[in-house]
Amino acid sequence: MSAGNAVLLLVDLQERLVPAMHDGERVVARAARLAEAATLLEVPVLATEQVPEKLGPTVERLAGLPHLVMPKTRFAADDGVLFPPGRSEIVVAGVEAHVCVLQTVLELLADDRRVVVVADAVGSRFVEDEQLALQRARAAGAEIVSSEMVLFEWLRDATHPRFREVQKLLR
Repeated sequence: MSAGNAVLLLVDLQERLVPAMHDGERVVARAARLAEAATLLEVPVLATEQVPEKLGPTVERLAGLPHLVMPKTRFAADDGVLFPPGRSEIVVAGVEAHVCVLQTVLELLADDRRVVVVADAVGSRFVEDEQLALQRARAAGAEIVSSEMVLFEWLRDATHPRFREVQKLLR
């Protein structure tokens, strides 16, 4: 992965959805870590909101981090509208892993995108659904990684000028 080629996509991390997720606080914390590092490393941060008038806005912890928030009713994000040109890697975090995250991942893969799913930054109400979604995403061609893997690959080197700032996010 490369910060220069990446986009971070936060899928439906909304006020009324996150509390229903298994270990939802962990998912938001890891998504926030990714979004904060992305901002430091000039990686565009995009977010979707599933029917925001019913499920609320993106959670407060992530407020202000996405550069663009796209409301939607489809379960998959509309990649034709969201992603800036010149960015070939889509790093995905969010909920629910087996619905909106998975359908977005499958559509991105069908469009020949490189898709990287951050396992510790996705969630579902039930662990079994989350695990099955990650298995299916991997089988379809997505790369499954951890948030730390993303951050260190974006940095590439301990001499990176933002290394210490990003490293602080890991504590």
